[in-house]
Amino acid sequence: MSTTTLPAVVRSRSDLASLLTERAAGGPLVLVPTMGALHEGHASLMRLARERAGADGTVVVSIFVNPLQFGAGEDLDRYPRTFEADLELSGAEGVDVVFAPVVEEMYPDGIPHPDTASNAVTVQPGPIADLLEGASRPGHFRGVLTVVAKLFGLVRPDVAIFGEKDFQQLSLIRRMVGDLCLGIEVVGAETSREPDGLARSSRNRYLGDEERRRAVALSRVLYAARAAGAAEGLAQALAAGRAELREAEGVDLDYFTILSPGLTELPEDAAPGTEARALIAARVGTTRLIDNLAITLGGAS
Repeated sequence: MSTTTLPAVVRSRSDLASLLTERAAGGPLVLVPTMGALHEGHASLMRLARERAGADGTVVVSIFVNPLQFGAGEDLDRYPRTFEADLELSGAEGVDVVFAPVVEEMYPDGIPHPDTASNAVTVQPGPIADLLEGASRPGHFRGVLTVVAKLFGLVRPDVAIFGEKDFQQLSLIRRMVGDLCLGIEVVGAETSREPDGLARSSRNRYLGDEERRRAVALSRVLYAARAAGAAEGLAQALAAGRAELREAEGVDLDYFTILSPGLTELPEDAAPGTEARALIAARVGTTRLIDNLAITLGGAS
């Protein structure tokens, strides 16, 4: 029988407000937003949150599969939902509160999809949201930023922790917090990986055995680009990643690119020491996966 102390579970805005008011005299309030189906990658975020909150602070994990960020034909209905296991994992990592609202609690006037009439205010994420994931998933980041803004308003955290695997998302959340003067420290945590390099993701559980083997190609592309980029430069990093892609089986590429950490184009003659980010998205079978890796460009000065 498990001896894990489970976190308090709240489902409504009012119960969340009451519970957090009781804890207001303590230390920092740290939020880890998730869509559930938690795994070791999420656990690493919770451990960081517990560290940042300290013994007197409060760690809140939100579990909410946000319909506003899913487009037509995406996996909203089949997105994995493992609530009891999520509670066990949260408790094992010292989480104090799990906020798990229903859709009506987050969108009391209905989900404000672009093709339906709604007076609801949503967050317009700016032009960076039209690149990469945004180009493949129109409206996705409007949904992401809107729900994150709602969670920030409901929880009022001092610190919010997100994984770097969703690097474009992290960049846009940081931009939103800065531009809207929200006063929250946004922490990006390094991507958690399986021993073979595959980035941990809730969607990995969709993969069959052969697809799982093929999916490792995404991280191989990134590490090949990092090695070549560090030794030679941008052009060589791109070439090495593309060469690795040509060897990959069963990987339907969406994009592979190397941009600045701010997701802007880099000059072809980027100077040694320039920081960059290699990003990739592809389908393996029917599962769409993303990954990214930091690169410090080298080459002759």
